[in-house]
Amino acid sequence: KFLSLEDFPDIPDIVEDGATFAENAGKKASIIARFTGRLAIADDSGLAVDALQGGPGVLSSRYAGENATDQERCQKLLVEMASIPEGKRQAKFVCAMAVALPGGKMQVVEGECRGWITFAPRGKGGFGYDPVFFLPEFGKTMAELEPEEKNRLSHRARALEKLKAILPEFLSSF
Repeated sequence: KFLSLEDFPDIPDIVEDGATFAENAGKKASIIARFTGRLAIADDSGLAVDALQGGPGVLSSRYAGENATDQERCQKLLVEMASIPEGKRQAKFVCAMAVALPGGKMQVVEGECRGWITFAPRGKGGFGYDPVFFLPEFGKTMAELEPEEKNRLSHRARALEKLKAILPEFLSSF
């Protein structure tokens, strides 16, 4: 049976202060596993742009300020990259997923999806940076993909495939 954080109203707030997606995912999964006494899975994800030395990275959701909208985050990114030419706009979406047991055993896997940053938003689907993240092999931004397509090739989908491979080991030792 799968439960969500809504099933545990007293769960403590977890500050995502890690330097990497893996650190944040591992911290969340470990704290939740200890708190609930159950196996826990947590993730952290975001956008890493080569020309910004991996930024916005773990600050992806807070990139344009704590309460910024997706549109404001995309706009800030486009302004910061305005002088970056087409051949230098490589980026990747990264997702780290962690599985943890209450006793401390934990493992983190990562998935990524590579593309580049557009010069203007395109598409109405998705969320976050999807309108400015272009996938050359599809000729579309993430926001232009059908949800089924995105769910097959996204960084989350790739991390989840890796997690599925290690999950039986965790379930058998719990």
